Amino acid sequence: MNKVMSRTLQPRPRHRPPTRHDTRRPGGAPPRKPSVRGRSELPPAAARNARTALTAPQTTRPPLRPTDVFADRLLAVLSGQRPVHWMLRHTAGRAYDELARLAERSPLRTRGSRPVVHDIGYYVPSEDALEVFARIAAGDRLRALAFRLERGQDLRWRCTAVETGPRP
Repeated sequence: MNKVMSRTLQPRPRHRPPTRHDTRRPGGAPPRKPSVRGRSELPPAAARNARTALTAPQTTRPPLRPTDVFADRLLAVLSGQRPVHWMLRHTAGRAYDELARLAERSPLRTRGSRPVVHDIGYYVPSEDALEVFARIAAGDRLRALAFRLERGQDLRWRCTAVETGPRP
């Protein structure tokens, strides 16, 4: 008995996902063109509200301050939402060791509601340094977080010290 096994020739490699066999393509949206229309070009329905359409508020947000960014990052690490090494390139000196020691105890981890930054304040001891405090709210509890930011030669802010309030 001669056993013959034959395979049909595969037009694509095995490691790729199957391709689309439907020749119909979905119609994409037309390219967006920024347009500035005057009042004469507005449709009749929008003409009644032309004054409100012209005075719509801008949606651009101001850039976040480094105090806000670092408070959110440190909160994510100290509450257990992110690993400690996530802050490795954003810390300098002994701050990473302090952060690792604090993160072992997870001082801002809570049961139930997720902790959020309630309020931020800062003091400017020199041009390239900020000493920041943050109030962290989780449910009806309020906790304290303090850290120091210093701007390096590359003009990037790095955390150089981290402390939390005593655990109740």
